Amino acid sequence: MDLSKMKINIGISDDDRENITKALSKLLADSYTLYLKTHNFHWNVTGPMFNTLHNMFMDQYTELWNALDVIAERIRALGHFAPGSYKAFAELSSLEDAPAIPPSAEEMIAILVKGHEAVARTAREAFTAVEKANDQPSADILTQRLDIHEKTAWMLRSLLAN
Repeated sequence: MDLSKMKINIGISDDDRENITKALSKLLADSYTLYLKTHNFHWNVTGPMFNTLHNMFMDQYTELWNALDVIAERIRALGHFAPGSYKAFAELSSLEDAPAIPPSAEEMIAILVKGHEAVARTAREAFTAVEKANDQPSADILTQRLDIHEKTAWMLRSLLAN
């Protein structure tokens, strides 16, 4: 028996697994782009809020880094390869790259708010394919990501409030 050709039989059809994987791949690309942007801002933030933002951004990029593995491994569990190149992420992501010249601390915060909101929208859109297939593990990942991105966006927005 050639085990390398074993068909996946987890109760989710091939078409549904493919649709879920496409949605999760977009989430992975958005998350990686936001990770990279947050890490960039951690390195390059300046000004009177330096220490606070430097540490906050480190917490945020660390959380994002850990999430990348969870999302990619779910894609693999569904029988597909996870995207893993800058080119693939650029093609799949809904987020713009970070500015070439680091912006002000306040602009960094605003950019990250928009990024977390965009990732939340991507996660929310993925629910269509996940719910159709009754895929609870993927739904759990999406719920966790929504909670984190919405909360992080709120916390960052609070730094900009007067």
